[in-house]
Amino acid sequence: MKDHDQGPVGKCPVMHGGRTSSEGTNTDWWPKGLNLDILHQQDSKTNPMAPDFDYREALKSLDVEALKADMAALMTDSQDWWPADWGHYGGLMVRMAWHSAGSYRLADGRGGGGHGNIRFAPLNSWPDNGNLDKARRLLWPLKKKYGNSVSWADLIILAGTMAYETMGLKTYGFSFGREDIWHPEKDTYWGAEKEWLPPSDTRYGDVANPATLENPLAAVQMGLIYVNPEGVNGQPDPLKTAQQVRETFARMAMDDEETAALTAGGHTVGKAHGNGDAANLGPEPEGATLKEQGLGWINSKTRGVGRDAVTSGIEGAWTTHPTKWDNGFFDMLFDHEWELRKSPAGAWQWEPVDISEEDKPVDVEDPSIRYNPIMTDADMAMKMDPIYREICEKFRADPAYFSETFARAWFKLTHRDMGPRSRYIGPDAPAEDLIWQDPIPEGPRDYDVAALKAAIADSGLSQADMVATAWDSARTYRESDLRGGANGARIRLAPQKDWAGNEPTRLAHVLSVLEPLAQQAGASLADTIVLAGNVGIEQAVTAAGYEIEVPFAPGRGDALEAQTDAASFDVLEPLADGFRNWAKADYVVSPEEMLLDRAQLMGLSGPEMTVLVGGMRVIGANHGGDAHGVFTDRPGALTQDFFVNLTDMANSWVPAGTHYEIRDRKTGDVKWTASRVDLVFGSNSILRAYAELYAQDDNGEKFARDFIAAWTKVMNADRFDLA
Repeated sequence: MKDHDQGPVGKCPVMHGGRTSSEGTNTDWWPKGLNLDILHQQDSKTNPMAPDFDYREALKSLDVEALKADMAALMTDSQDWWPADWGHYGGLMVRMAWHSAGSYRLADGRGGGGHGNIRFAPLNSWPDNGNLDKARRLLWPLKKKYGNSVSWADLIILAGTMAYETMGLKTYGFSFGREDIWHPEKDTYWGAEKEWLPPSDTRYGDVANPATLENPLAAVQMGLIYVNPEGVNGQPDPLKTAQQVRETFARMAMDDEETAALTAGGHTVGKAHGNGDAANLGPEPEGATLKEQGLGWINSKTRGVGRDAVTSGIEGAWTTHPTKWDNGFFDMLFDHEWELRKSPAGAWQWEPVDISEEDKPVDVEDPSIRYNPIMTDADMAMKMDPIYREICEKFRADPAYFSETFARAWFKLTHRDMGPRSRYIGPDAPAEDLIWQDPIPEGPRDYDVAALKAAIADSGLSQADMVATAWDSARTYRESDLRGGANGARIRLAPQKDWAGNEPTRLAHVLSVLEPLAQQAGASLADTIVLAGNVGIEQAVTAAGYEIEVPFAPGRGDALEAQTDAASFDVLEPLADGFRNWAKADYVVSPEEMLLDRAQLMGLSGPEMTVLVGGMRVIGANHGGDAHGVFTDRPGALTQDFFVNLTDMANSWVPAGTHYEIRDRKTGDVKWTASRVDLVFGSNSILRAYAELYAQDDNGEKFARDFIAAWTKVMNADRFDLA
């Protein structure tokens, strides 16, 4: 074995593969096998903090004003090892915060800056994140000083916000509360490509139609945050780029005005770097040698800092005063004609045909030297696309409106995955409720819960109806961006009331029974729906021979239509729900893989997923009353029967068209039917281990209690007031 920094050494004593390499793993040997790693990414074993460490509690000791003062001072404290452009790190810090938050995508809520994931692979080594490792290293003295009272995730986003503040923008606000992870989020799908920046055609059905971009992706190429700055597939064409920009930003939950504001505001400050030969750069951080100590893209052949730095390959600033918040971007864009040229690094960029010397930005090291400003293809899209142009002309005519719109869009970009306003922490957290925060009014807590439970039990609703409705209301929760869930009772509003997975006719009937009961009790409908589910569970527990109360915490509110941006909730619609044995259609992805994806979004572990599936089956809560997987002669009782009969070798399992039949081995009689989701709990070795545990004769009550615990976790997932 050779170390990157040493010559040959003695025979390597390390067992290659199993301990140090990802090669030769189970996934490599059996690539079609169901990989449950998605459910256990942030295992407690990777977390060095004490089990009782509470970051939100630790934040109470943070001296926010002192941190902000130190952050402001850092902006102009230029370091020799990575000098600040024009003596101000503002542009670099903005880009770091932007690219940390900008990986968010609306479709599944994954990505974003909420956990400091940009510190780890693959994001720390994406080409689009080149040299952001230097920005994080510049922040280290502040992290070292303030320690556990501020997370890397918060520090990174704060750096971008403070950068704008120090350059003259009145920002909309800032909230602390992002808790660090300690391991890469390997559960996030960033694309199937095996190389950086391949042609974007690989993730489009038709690259000419941006809407065909592979779901749930937002970036156009592997290794990019947004679009290719040189144009579609690196070929400049602002009108084509405009269409990719529109689709990409829409997938990040941004409308056209927000998109234009972010594009212009992001390029009002800082510069692009391409004054050199990109071939001289060393590998990215994950591929760098030991001596680089976590830094990447090191130029060890020529000078690679200051005016000679290479990052994107595009070279130049966008405005005359790149460390000042102003309307200079629009003046530069609209007051000049632009032509295509190549940067010193060979990248396509737009430069003005004619410009006065005093309008050019000065060199980052020598203010006596001036260079042409530049525009990317995406910048030119703001001028050439008629919709973006109209918005930008409005911004140019009203600088105050532009500043306010950008400040709000920046806040949304950097806080989109933090959940409701109730989770915001710190003196600069704004008090205004914003529609994208999915606001919910506080619900009543002092009603007679026991009386409401009794009324629900006497309502005539079936166990399956009560359990299924509560589940459907809660299953929309996404731990990725803290959206969805039972709180708010949005299942009664568009679009959720019409989703096929919610069985609209059955749902309307259940709500028509529960709504008057909620009104009579003085409870919210959101509470009543969950409580009805609990009543159904308790009935099933009693039928199984146990007496266990399902925990319930009142206080959910009912969201109003005016508090619900219906279009933004479309992405929460389940296309499949293995817990209720349902899929909206046949998909390329297997039903069991879709089950894992939903379980992970809901924050469930493998055992929790297992008990919930087994319990929902025997209760009879399948979508549409489907019988697949109901392996019991006592439907409605919370028994172990699903696992007992799944693991019983007196049975055989026979394919029968789109499903499977469970037959008696001796007689051949069909006893039950099953879906792929049902049988994966017997075929996958890990899931079978869980199934066998819950099939044991001595684990009947354990199963019931574990089911109730997992059920309660789902029902309370969005109750941030209970944390």
